[in-house]
Amino acid sequence: MRSAKRRLRGELIARREALDVDRLSAARLAAAVFRPPVPAPRFVAAYRPMGGEFDPGPVLDRLAALGAVALLPVVVQKRGPLVFREAGDRARHVPDLAGIDGPPPEAPARRPDLLLVPLLGFDAQGGRLGYGGGYYDRTLAALRQAGPRPLAVGLAFSGQEAANIPMASHDARLDAILTETGYRLFT
Repeated sequence: MRSAKRRLRGELIARREALDVDRLSAARLAAAVFRPPVPAPRFVAAYRPMGGEFDPGPVLDRLAALGAVALLPVVVQKRGPLVFREAGDRARHVPDLAGIDGPPPEAPARRPDLLLVPLLGFDAQGGRLGYGGGYYDRTLAALRQAGPRPLAVGLAFSGQEAANIPMASHDARLDAILTETGYRLFT
């Protein structure tokens, strides 16, 4: 399964890079078609897009207008789940253990009600393929086990859909996918 995932990652990265899409317009279209859960989430975990990832900014702006507080992921333990801290002032962000800038240790850590999840590919059953570090799989498993189930919404371009994402027993499925062409709930 590992080699199948590695091969698919390469294909999906190439496919995403080849997409002929206005990325900001796509993110705005997605925000317009998104149906936020009711009641509106209080804490929303997002991410800082890298390497052609779908920009969660417009969706996050829409949720902030409903009163949501933005959280960003931080790696505090290798091979552990992510911690989500209040985004706060970007100028105060510092590198985490993975070398990615995020909120500093003194920023309040919160449990998200909704996670906007980055990905390389997805399928019609809620399968998600990430970069292979397992951080979101471990995080979703821990959050789902520890209390009320947060909604995990993958953000992607419609061209990132695959026929089938290989899923191991530890891989966490998405609850929904949001693209520039629509919003689909899987659960």
